[in-house]
Amino acid sequence: MRYSILSLCLAAALAAGCSRDAAPPAATADKGAAAVTTADQKTLAEVDEYSYAEPDKVRINDLALQLKVDFDKKELGGSATYTLDWADPKATQLILDTRDITVEKVVGERSDGKWVDLAYKLAPKDKVLGNKLTIESPTRNARIRVTYHTSPDASGLQWLTPAMTEGKKTPFMFSQSQQIHARSWVPLQDTPRVRFTYTAHVTSPQDAMVLMSADNDPKAVRDGDYTFKMPQKIPSYLLAIAAGDLVFQPISARAGVWAEPTMVKKAANEFADTEKMMVTAERLYGPYRWERYDILVLPPSFPYGGMENPRMTFATPTVIVGDKSLVSLVAHELAHSWSGNLVTFSTPKDGWLNEGFTSYVENRIVEDLYGKEAADMEKVISRNELAAEYKEIDPKLQVLALRPGTLANPDDASSSTVYTKGAWFLQFLEERFGREAFDPFLKEYFNHFAFQSIPTTKFIEYAQANLLDKYPGKVTEAELDEWIYQPGVPASAPKTVSPRFDAVDAARKDWLDNGTLPDKAATAKWTTQEWVHFIDGMPRTLKPEQLAALDAAYHFTGTPNGEIAQRWYPLAVRSGYTQANEAIAAFLSKIGRRKLIMPTYNELVKTPEGLKLAEGTFAKARPGYHPITTGSVEEAIAKAKSAPAAPAK
Repeated sequence: MRYSILSLCLAAALAAGCSRDAAPPAATADKGAAAVTTADQKTLAEVDEYSYAEPDKVRINDLALQLKVDFDKKELGGSATYTLDWADPKATQLILDTRDITVEKVVGERSDGKWVDLAYKLAPKDKVLGNKLTIESPTRNARIRVTYHTSPDASGLQWLTPAMTEGKKTPFMFSQSQQIHARSWVPLQDTPRVRFTYTAHVTSPQDAMVLMSADNDPKAVRDGDYTFKMPQKIPSYLLAIAAGDLVFQPISARAGVWAEPTMVKKAANEFADTEKMMVTAERLYGPYRWERYDILVLPPSFPYGGMENPRMTFATPTVIVGDKSLVSLVAHELAHSWSGNLVTFSTPKDGWLNEGFTSYVENRIVEDLYGKEAADMEKVISRNELAAEYKEIDPKLQVLALRPGTLANPDDASSSTVYTKGAWFLQFLEERFGREAFDPFLKEYFNHFAFQSIPTTKFIEYAQANLLDKYPGKVTEAELDEWIYQPGVPASAPKTVSPRFDAVDAARKDWLDNGTLPDKAATAKWTTQEWVHFIDGMPRTLKPEQLAALDAAYHFTGTPNGEIAQRWYPLAVRSGYTQANEAIAAFLSKIGRRKLIMPTYNELVKTPEGLKLAEGTFAKARPGYHPITTGSVEEAIAKAKSAPAAPAK
C-alpha cells in the first residue's frame, strides 16, 4: 500500500499507498510494551493478536465465493465455502473473523457428499477485531459453508451513488481489505499467516462490470454474471472486489488499465511506463509470477494512494495529473508483486517486511528508469518526513518488528517506520555488502520464500546465513539488532544528499530573506519533488501577504496536484490565509484519499473558525468518503471538540 514517499516520472516525481497511504501513527502506545530482543521475538513471531483464527489447528486452503452485488441494499450476499486442512487431530472447531456480518446458515459436507447443518456462535463485537465466529465441526468436515450478507456499513466496502463517480451514471462499489477489513465482507481466517487459493461467482446488475484480485479477462463481456479464479495462494488482506462502469485500455500484452470510460485513456497515457517498470523489476528480482498486471483507477474517494491487490492494483485518480509526475505509485504497487504479495509478513507487527522492502524496490525501479538524482530526491523527502514523525510518536512505535501489545489497532502503525526506516535499513545492507552481493541475495530471498508468509525472525535467520555469514565483517549482529528492534534511526544509516534540493533551499532562503521570488527559468523546470521540498521547508507560518505573493506567482491554491495541495493548504490554515478557504473546502470535498486531506483537517480543527469549516465541509463530503477516511476525520474533530479551543487568530 502506498503512503507518503513522493514518486518520480519522466518530468516530475511523486503512499501508500501504495501506494502507500497508511493510517496516521498513534501518538502513544501501551506503556508496558518495550522493544523486543531477537531472542524474545522468536517465541512471539507467530502470534497474530489481530485475529481470532487458530490456523495451527485448522486452516483454509481454498475459498469458493458465491456473491450477489446489491447496490440498492449496499450489501454483498451469498456464501463462502472453505476447503480445510485439519492440522490438529483433536480440533473440532473452525474459528473465523467477521465484522458486522449477518450469518444466515452454516453447513458442513459429510464424507458421503451430503451437507448438514452445523452449530455456530457469533460473539459480541470487539471494536477492533469484530465478531468471533465459532463453528462446531465434530466430524472435522473437509468443507464448510457459511451463508451470509454484509452490512451497508462494512468497513472494507464503499458504496458510491452515481453522483459520486466520474461518469455520474452508474453506482460503484469497491473493497479495501488491508489491514483487517476483509472480515467485514467475507468470514475468514483474517490473518496473513493463512494463504489460500480462491474462486468466485459474482452476479450484479448488467450495467456493472465486476473485477477481483484474480484472473480478470480484458475481453470479458459485461453481462452481470462473472467468474474468477486465483490459482496462487494469497493472504486475506489481498482479497479484493470492485463493480461499476468500467472499461479496459491495454498498455502492453500483459498490463493495462481499468477505469470509468471518461478516465481510461487518460489513465493509460499516465501509466504508459508500466511495462518498462515490470521489465526492470524482473531483471533485478526475478520473474513476475502473477501473469497479468492491471491497474484499476477508482473514484477519488479511495482512501489510499494504491493497494497492491495481486493482478489488479487499485489506484487513486489523484496521481493522474497529465504530466506523469506522480506515477511512481505504480512502481511501488508493482514492487509488491515481489515484496508483500509473493513474500508476505506473517503478522501486521512485521509490516516492514512488506512496505520497507517494497519502498526499497520501488526506489531501485525509479533509479533504473529515471536516474539516481530522481531516486535520491525521493529518499530525502521520505527521510525528512520520518524525522518529523519521530519528533511526535512514541519510541515503541519506531522499531521495525513490534512487540505484541504495542499497537491496539494495526491500522495505526507508524507509516514512516515500516516504509522509510525499512527501506533505509535495506539501503544500509546494500551499501555495506555492495550491489554485486546484495542484489542476488534479495532476488534469491524472494525466490526462497515465494508464496509464504514469514515473521521478521525468518528474515534474520536467512540474512544471517546468506549474507552476514557469507560475507563476514561487513555487518554485525548488534547492528542488525539495532536496526530491527531499537527505536530511532541508527547512526550507521547511509546519508543521501540532493544537489537539486540544495538549489531549492537556496531559492527559498533568498525569498524569505529578501522577498525575491525564485527565477522563473529555474522553477519552470522544477519537478513535483522540488515544489514539495520548497513548501516543506517553509517556516511553520507565514504572513498572509507572503502566501498571496506565492499564490500570484505559482497558483498553489486550487492546484490539481494533491502532493502540493496537502502541504500548501495546512500552511495556509496555520498562517490565517483565508483566501484559500473556498479552495480548501472544494479539495476536501472532492478527494477522499486520507493522506492528502488529513493534514488539512488536522490544522483546521485547531481553531474555532477552522473547526467550523472542517465540520461543514465534512458534513457535505462524508457520503463520498470511504469508512476508513470517515473514521479518521471523525476522530480529529472529536478530539478537537473535547479539548480546549486554541485562541482565534
